This record gives sequence, structure tokens and C-alpha cells, in this order.
Amino acid sequence: MTASKSPYYPMVKHHLKLDICELFIFKNFVIAEFKEGSCIGYPDFWEAHELIKKYFGNNQFGFITNRINSYAIEVTDANIFNDTFKNLKVFATVTYNGTTRKIAELENHFFKIQRSFFSNLTDAIIYVKYHLD
Repeated sequence: MTASKSPYYPMVKHHLKLDICELFIFKNFVIAEFKEGSCIGYPDFWEAHELIKKYFGNNQFGFITNRINSYAIEVTDANIFNDTFKNLKVFATVTYNGTTRKIAELENHFFKIQRSFFSNLTDAIIYVKYHLD
């Protein structure tokens, strides 16, 4: 389920459509939905990075990647991602099939903050909100 069709959409503060993804900014977390076939390295993520910094500043926040599409992360850029968001407190990944989950679990080994995995957006949001409150 896309964030825009979820029951949580009315709580979105800002819905931003970028070249590589859509960002749904909530009070203290963000949902990212990356475009089909994207290969996301840090330079590709720069615009999203700037907007996330703009809305959360130095405040702790949560990040949910809602993997409704198939895409890849350049794990060679993991250290840059790790150093960028020192105020990232909780990270959740929503996957909708076994293959996508296995890819996300593999990517997880390259990042400092451990991701939790969910099969639906609602459970991911509940988890993130719990860890931020």
C-alpha cells in the first residue's frame, strides 16, 4: 500500500515528489517510496537529504522505506549515509515479497542503524512511533 492511500495520509505534513522518490513528512518521521528500478547512491539521495534535514533539523526522527517498487541501494555509499543522519533514531523497512525482503536484509549489513522489517505499512508506523515517543 502506498502512503498516499493509507489511513495515515491525513497526518502527512508535507508530500514531496522528487526525481528518485516521494517523501511523506510526518511530525517526527518520514516515509520514502523510491521509484521502480532506481539505483540509489548518495549523490542521487542529495535532494531528499536536504529536505529531511530541513524538516527535522537536529531533532531525532524515524525513517520508513516503503518498498512498493523494486530498487537497489549502492551499499558502497553506506558509510556516507551512516554519517549523514546522526539524529536518525529508528529505521523500518516495509517489504511486500520474500525477494525484496532478502535484498533489504542483505543491505542492512552495511548500515550502522539496524532496520526492522515489516510486511505492511501500518505495523512499521506503529513501531516507529513507539520508538520515538
